[in-house]
Amino acid sequence: MRVTFVVPRYGPEIIGGAETAARLLAEHLAVRPGWRIDVLTSCAEDFVTWEDVYPPGDVSINGVRVTRFSSAAGRDPSFHPLSAALLADPGAASMEDAERWLDLQGPVTEALADAATTWPADVMVFYPYLYYPTVRVIDRIAVPTILHPAAHDEPALELPIFPKVFQSADALVFQTTAERDLVQRRFPVATHHQLLLGLGVDDPDLRVPNHKASDSPSADDERVTAHAGARQVARDGDAPFLLCLGRVDGHKGTTMLAGFFARYKERNPGPLRLVLAGPVVERPPEHSDIAILGPVDDDEKWVLLQGATALVSPSPWEAFSLVVCEAWSARTPVLVNATCAATVEHCRRSGGGATFGDYRSFEAAVDLLAAQPEFGENLGRRGRDYVDRHFRWDTVVDRYAAFIEAVVARGQRLD
Repeated sequence: MRVTFVVPRYGPEIIGGAETAARLLAEHLAVRPGWRIDVLTSCAEDFVTWEDVYPPGDVSINGVRVTRFSSAAGRDPSFHPLSAALLADPGAASMEDAERWLDLQGPVTEALADAATTWPADVMVFYPYLYYPTVRVIDRIAVPTILHPAAHDEPALELPIFPKVFQSADALVFQTTAERDLVQRRFPVATHHQLLLGLGVDDPDLRVPNHKASDSPSADDERVTAHAGARQVARDGDAPFLLCLGRVDGHKGTTMLAGFFARYKERNPGPLRLVLAGPVVERPPEHSDIAILGPVDDDEKWVLLQGATALVSPSPWEAFSLVVCEAWSARTPVLVNATCAATVEHCRRSGGGATFGDYRSFEAAVDLLAAQPEFGENLGRRGRDYVDRHFRWDTVVDRYAAFIEAVVARGQRLD
């Protein structure tokens, strides 16, 4: 089976929900006997500029052959004022303005689009719906196509260029029922072949930390002392902390979260801190009890998740939220934005988290988690059970591979 993923950017250094999900699925499929996984992508690392960073051409990454193409254009400076105007009322946007919005957003990968039309594959997988490599390519492909929309309730979804994208896909893969219901309300896709998949989540109980055995007589001691920055934040003085893991960006809710937390500390003095770990796009105001770590590696991530009082997901726009499920995998409770359908769905189905819609509900939830550790421990156990039932990699990849085989078979019958 030859499966080709088409994504706007790709690589282990790239942090992003859709990009990470696509890479993890590709890598787990690549180890299946008889399966070959290719990726067609841009040379960009940064989704803000789409500037070419990686060299064009082929490279093998964890068993996946990645072919990168230079972009004819990245994000044009005129994109931002146009986007602000269009997304204020996306339903009123003309097709011409929406097409211009897409091209100015970037990355404009004409060479990728041309290559994809003749690429040797049994099926082509597009991830996510939003960018040029999907919009300009998916309706030009002769082999069966699968679209992972990674959609959430954002204004761009209402632009008139996207109905054709969803109609062109032969099959759709959703991460939550909230995403599936959103897409069905917006586009008539009920007759498309569909899979409600989610995403695989690593089990920290089975992880082998990245360390050299000779550095310490005890592997357990070394795990505790590795990655001093995360360890210091997580363990210094045994002070409790809330963790927000992911891009530090106002659009992801981190500025709002920092403001809520600063107000909480004014009203509730004490040792509790907030830790923001991830690439910094928009730094919130400085506060003595807010630590901004920047990007962390995998070992640091799990040290933080296992040490946190709770993981906070302040983003209103998520299609799945891997970090929420990773927190539960570490038996850590979560607190999520009540306006995010996907993360609220996870909390409702699992019983492993609480929600907040304003400052008062944030304060009440944090008070409960801080004052009653057994309450948080119970939430964490429920979340762990939920992830074990639905999102371990063996289960997810087996279901996904069977779906791909069915999509390919349906396409062959149609031919």
